[in-house]
Amino acid sequence: MEFSSKLLENAVNEMSRLPGIGKRTALRLVLHLLKQPKDQTEFLSQALNTMRSEINFCDNCHNISDTAICEICSNPKRNKSIICIVEDVRDVMAIENTGQFRGVYHVLGGKISPIDGIGPSQIKIASLIEKLKSSEVDELIFALSPTMEGDTTNFYIYRQAKDLVKTTSAIARGIAAGDELEFTDEVTLGRSILQRIPFENSLKTT
Repeated sequence: MEFSSKLLENAVNEMSRLPGIGKRTALRLVLHLLKQPKDQTEFLSQALNTMRSEINFCDNCHNISDTAICEICSNPKRNKSIICIVEDVRDVMAIENTGQFRGVYHVLGGKISPIDGIGPSQIKIASLIEKLKSSEVDELIFALSPTMEGDTTNFYIYRQAKDLVKTTSAIARGIAAGDELEFTDEVTLGRSILQRIPFENSLKTT
């Protein structure tokens, strides 16, 4: 791809680093920004810079937050004795959009994947176990995507957590094996939360 401007080329190269954005799409986005009023581009740049420098991760659940404790964890109407384990913040958003869950979350920030060099110490498992040891939890819900890595991570946590909580459960397998949680429609995901099953039963179906 030939560019008439080095500034344009640099902008396109940086834009194309985003996931799912190829060079042609990046060029279209950059040219669109060039056509907009200058202040609109400045607002976008300022929003991104402010987000990057000021955003927090909840001290309790590791969800993205504007404050030290996120709105979900600080909400007195949420049931703190039910914890739903998810891979990342996109899964929190997906489950919240169903309107079917009133507990709290624990965001791992990834899944165990030896092939990618990701072990238990690279994700937020230790803080979850400490949380279970220091507070009374009635139910731990495993809501990782039903992939091989998700199932491996679920089982690893289950072995450490089963004696620290009253009940362990897994979302129902209305979600096809191999699917990512964030791409599941809200109705299916909502039913999977409501119709969750004992975690031990989920092991028999994998």
